[in-house]
Amino acid sequence: MATLLYNNRPALRPSRAFNAVLSDMLRDTLPAVNQPSKSFAPAADVLESEAGFELHLALPGVAKDAVNIDFQEGQLVISGERKAPEAAENAPKFHRTETGYGSFTRSFRLPDTVDVTAINAELTDGILRVQLPFDSKKVTKHHIEVR
Repeated sequence: MATLLYNNRPALRPSRAFNAVLSDMLRDTLPAVNQPSKSFAPAADVLESEAGFELHLALPGVAKDAVNIDFQEGQLVISGERKAPEAAENAPKFHRTETGYGSFTRSFRLPDTVDVTAINAELTDGILRVQLPFDSKKVTKHHIEVR
């Protein structure tokens, strides 16, 4: 004889779909901040090609003259500032802030194979692209044929 199970107690059945419950739980995982931050860490991507490395930093709303790039003791240091909108008397007020404002600093240790004198950077469409070409004079891998 087959057994048929059915939950006929409506109080125990979920009244909403699982996706809706999960969305409600995850919606407010970020703290609701109504003041711009004082500092932030921009997201970075590091890519490698045969020519060298390329570093992409997400800097939306940051002006070119607000970014500093320095090489110190084997590290590439990128710093700058994204200014928050001015708080004028009739200016709109922040209700929720999820983007970063204020100062930022990111540092990356560079390998010896990067030609530091040939590094160049370009800021377009909110992405800082830093090209780190390999030094063709330094050899890090070489196969020697036995005769």
